[in-house]
Order: sequence, then C-alpha cells, then structure tokens
Amino acid sequence: MTALTRYGAVDEGAEGATLHVVFKVDGCEYVLPSHTVLQMESFTGATPVPGAPAFVLGITQIRGRIVPVVDLRLRFGAARGPVTLDNRVVVGQEGDRIVGLLVDSAREVIKIAPAQLKPPPPILDRQGGGFVKAVAQLGPRVMLLVDFAKVIGEEPLHGVD
Repeated sequence: MTALTRYGAVDEGAEGATLHVVFKVDGCEYVLPSHTVLQMESFTGATPVPGAPAFVLGITQIRGRIVPVVDLRLRFGAARGPVTLDNRVVVGQEGDRIVGLLVDSAREVIKIAPAQLKPPPPILDRQGGGFVKAVAQLGPRVMLLVDFAKVIGEEPLHGVD
C-alpha cells in the first residue's frame, strides 16, 4: 500500500474538518473523503473485459479481491496518459461496490472543513458530467471534490461488478 503524507491544510481546531485523499488527473487536483478510500496501490495493469465502456480499463486483483479499474483521464474526457511509476489505483467503496480509480499520482491526505467546500460553478455541473460535487480553495490551491458514486455509477459497468 502506498504511504500517504498528511498535511494539516486547515487549523486543527477547524470545526468539522475531515480528511481527504488528494490525487492528480491531467494536471488538476481532486479529492475524495478518506472514508470513501479503502486503499491505494501502484498500477500494474488491468485485464480488459469485453463489452466494458472505454473508460473501464478492465479488472485487476488487489489483495485477493477482483476490482474493476476506471481510468479517470478517460472518464473525465481527457486523453489516456502514459503509464508511469507515479500512477496509482485509488480503491474506493460506495455501498457494496468497490472500484479502483486510475489516477496520475496520489500521495497526500489533507483536512478540509465544510466551510471550505463551495458549490461548483454551474458550467461544471451542466457540462462536466456532474462528476464534481464541490470546489475547495486552500490557499493558492484549488481542488475538486469528486462525486465517487457518479463516477462509478452513472453508466453501467457491464460484466465487471
């Protein structure tokens, strides 16, 4: 499992601040609440599944569990990126569904207070597929809170559940 670096992005006393895993996709920073993330692994490849949507790379085995892997670059409408040593599979859970998200890099955990999360601009909501739940501004950094359920559930993942 990849070690995460913890940063106190907000005052330790900030009311209701929760931990979020930070990851990068196509040059942008995104976050997921840490309670959604089960683990993070290096990407070693995936077995393609016939008939799966193009953004589903296939399935992989992570700690004895078969997990579908969604390429977030493709899911977000960007071009497939090169496979590097920095790539990670962020394994998350929504209800009974466990899915890995292939990201460019992920090595940080930060605290975000609810007051730091703002609604996304309307154009993101209308034209961005609804994948962004909120926007967090932490000093000079802008991070997008991913709607994990929407990313993994908007289209059926035929044959990989």
